[in-house]
Amino acid sequence: SNSSPNCWSRLHPVNMFNSYSVKFYHSKALTSPYPGSCVERSQVPEDKVGWLTEWKDYNPVEYTAKSVLAGPSWADPQINDKSFSPKFNERDGEVERKSLNGLYVVENGRPRNPVGRTGLTGRGLLGRWGPNHAADPIVTRWKRDGSGNKVAHPVTGKNILQFVAIKRRDCGEWAIPGGMVDPGEKITATLKREFEEEALNALQKSPEEKAKLEKQLHKLFSQEHFVVYRGYVDDPRNTDNAWMETEAVNYHDETGETMDNLPLEAGDDAGVVKWVDISEKLELYASHSYFIKLVTEKWGAHWSEDPGPECHE
Repeated sequence: SNSSPNCWSRLHPVNMFNSYSVKFYHSKALTSPYPGSCVERSQVPEDKVGWLTEWKDYNPVEYTAKSVLAGPSWADPQINDKSFSPKFNERDGEVERKSLNGLYVVENGRPRNPVGRTGLTGRGLLGRWGPNHAADPIVTRWKRDGSGNKVAHPVTGKNILQFVAIKRRDCGEWAIPGGMVDPGEKITATLKREFEEEALNALQKSPEEKAKLEKQLHKLFSQEHFVVYRGYVDDPRNTDNAWMETEAVNYHDETGETMDNLPLEAGDDAGVVKWVDISEKLELYASHSYFIKLVTEKWGAHWSEDPGPECHE
């Protein structure tokens, strides 16, 4: 991008994992009770999150949700199941068990969370032991007035960017309309499918309507895109043995022509879907605010009314 790099962007997000203290990462992954349950995590003090810090008395709670233990198609069996011999740190049949952050440790047959302790072992709500891969499509356009001109923010003078946001049914927070990568599915296919299902309610459409949507979306999803982030995500569902990773990708509709004619309609996981003006005031689910901030930097769009400290290379 042409805008001068500020404090954030020189930490290249794809390598950000090593540039930050663990504290940036593990705040949501330490929250209690665990989502959808009354289970309290063991307390993990900030200085004991990292595995390199010795902690002989660490005694995490074991928890895997009933919905996972019921053995749905998206979940692994229990680790001691005789028929289960997962190949960690590699592609295991159709299941991708490689982490976007490199090799992870496997201890007593269980993968170990690469960022550190969470106060909970087992899988919680997550289907896979080790990394659980998601995809987050960030679809953006410029905010325009009635005459089709870009709208600038009155304080910063920068143009305002909008993105398609869904309001999650499970927690009521605004989020990027993402979802889990199916076994054997290419990430590009997941990004498009999740956007169709969550933001356009494609599952409820007739084959004709669906074909029409596909045609309109093809243009947007086949153009050049910007990989915002790839890697570990601090998520309230993470445990010591299972964690979320995502690839967040920005598809930008520069002219607004592609997206103007698409009828936004909430799908199964979303209660509401709409175009939302981007600024730092937005409170979003998991690490989504961070991804959105990187997108605004990429396009030189408005983010904050407070310019913040200048940073000099």
